[in-house]
Amino acid sequence: MAQDSQPSPFFTHIDVSTQSSMDSNQGGSEGLVQVSSLLHQLVATQTRQNELLEELIQQTTAAQKQRANELGQWKDSNPHLARRCRAAAEALSHVQTDFLEKLTDEITDNAEDFVEGDFLMNEFVDRYGPRLAHLNGVLQVLSQLSSSSNVATGPPSH
Repeated sequence: MAQDSQPSPFFTHIDVSTQSSMDSNQGGSEGLVQVSSLLHQLVATQTRQNELLEELIQQTTAAQKQRANELGQWKDSNPHLARRCRAAAEALSHVQTDFLEKLTDEITDNAEDFVEGDFLMNEFVDRYGPRLAHLNGVLQVLSQLSSSSNVATGPPSH
């Protein structure tokens, strides 16, 4: 197998000298002005994006602070219920753990059947999916209503 000494047709000669760059820019300074203008536009756009992101962060932070404030006021107004929510969340957490154990056992036992048949997979999702979603939602609400330093340490002193 003889190798050709001729270059492959895929490769061409590229001139990277200063003179060819100046020729392709049609005067050089005109091209620099265009690049400079584009860079200024880019900086202005980036500055505007940063301003918008800062506004978005401020709005999100304000909404979170308001929600935390309202939740704190509710907990202060209902300390007994907040403690009961904490106890309920802890109990429901144990229920969730048992439920997840059953769910994972079902998956382990029937994984091959789930892959092979849509019917069994749909039945599994119908049986466990809504229950898991609702259980997680209830747990989240109870946890939010019960999470507070004064609720965890006991009733507030008056």
